[in-house]
Amino acid sequence: MYKIISREQFSDCVYRLVVDAPLIARSRKAGQFVVLIIDEKGERFPLTICDADPQKGTITLVFQSVGKSTMQLGQMKAGDKIKDIVGPLGKPTHIEKYGTVVCIGGGIGIAPVHPIAQAMRAAGNKVISIIGARSKNLLILEPEMRKASDELIVGTDDGSYGKKGFTSDLLKEIINRGDKIDLAVAIGPVPMMKVVCGVTKSYNLKTYISLNAMMVDATGMCGCCRVTVGGKTKFACVDGPEFDGHQVDFDELQKRLRMYVTQENQAVEEFRHNPTCVDLALEAERQVR
Repeated sequence: MYKIISREQFSDCVYRLVVDAPLIARSRKAGQFVVLIIDEKGERFPLTICDADPQKGTITLVFQSVGKSTMQLGQMKAGDKIKDIVGPLGKPTHIEKYGTVVCIGGGIGIAPVHPIAQAMRAAGNKVISIIGARSKNLLILEPEMRKASDELIVGTDDGSYGKKGFTSDLLKEIINRGDKIDLAVAIGPVPMMKVVCGVTKSYNLKTYISLNAMMVDATGMCGCCRVTVGGKTKFACVDGPEFDGHQVDFDELQKRLRMYVTQENQAVEEFRHNPTCVDLALEAERQVR
């Protein structure tokens, strides 16, 4: 059992949990994730490790209540216990001194890009970070990203905070101002990553993305998280979750993410006692897909 040490609610459906998990805290690296099972009847679902404190033995999970399990997790309080947490899983981000690295986080994707920005800067890179959301109330981790970056650019789709525009627009501004960029890392909804990779490909800028493919066992056995990268089948759980964004078949990925919409919506109906959260969750699903 893994005890929740603290809980913070960023917005209607976005939460930060600090969880006691000393073995994971000591061994995790940027880019890795965990798989949770909330209780005896719970399903397995993955969440990226946003941060960790090896001395305190804690990991930080930031997530959006989109489906039934994340809604249930969002209702848990400090002192509650999660039945199982498996990890760290997935290949860590390859960290080296590239030069200038642009880290782009969209929506809840800001959470997994945070440890990568930290690690890239610690390796001696100049880190320019771009974070964006639909509106100010959905923007998360701005202070943490500012601390992890040499420069932080903030934007919102509706212009309610920071610069008005999508993360891809802000990326174009950086490129066009003449900065020499050696690597880009982009994490967020699939449509956002697809557009960003379209921009970087036109500039021949190497880009890594982290895929939010569906997972079950997260050990490479079930094949649920298979994706096509460079014309070959890969498994996001063991070959990723990070891949060359210019090689990913985004259209196939989006189709696969729609496979269980009916079942997911049926499960969400069980949580109709919180209509606001459900509406935002379904909107988040539509954006991802």
